[in-house]
Amino acid sequence: MPSAPSSAVEIDIPEVKSDLEAVFARYEAALVTNDVATLDALFFDASSTIRYGENENLYGFAEIAAFRARRSPLFLGRKLERTVITTFGRDYGVASTLYRRESATGRLGRQSQTWVRFPDGWKIVAAHVSAIDDPATVGS
Repeated sequence: MPSAPSSAVEIDIPEVKSDLEAVFARYEAALVTNDVATLDALFFDASSTIRYGENENLYGFAEIAAFRARRSPLFLGRKLERTVITTFGRDYGVASTLYRRESATGRLGRQSQTWVRFPDGWKIVAAHVSAIDDPATVGS
């Protein structure tokens, strides 16, 4: 088990982790239903917010919101696997997950998000989405 940072940051305070897990579930529900308003609300509205996607590099909230507005609402369903959510202190957390889409057989998606709790709630400040050939299907 990794040791805690020297500044005694508490890792996975139960109520904080539970809060972030609930917000992550809200994000996932919004993603697969193309609820753009909720997705936008969960990203930090700043020029420093970044989202690297499978086919795009988005810098700043405005680029992320524009991407969401024009994205196809088709084939968004997916199944999450090995989701890991870790919180550090009361206002910082990371969510990482694998996912599979029926529309992308043979591919394994990966998603990482950095979350910060602001006065108006948890927001994503950085995200990375990518896909690789599914190791479970390579060579089969």
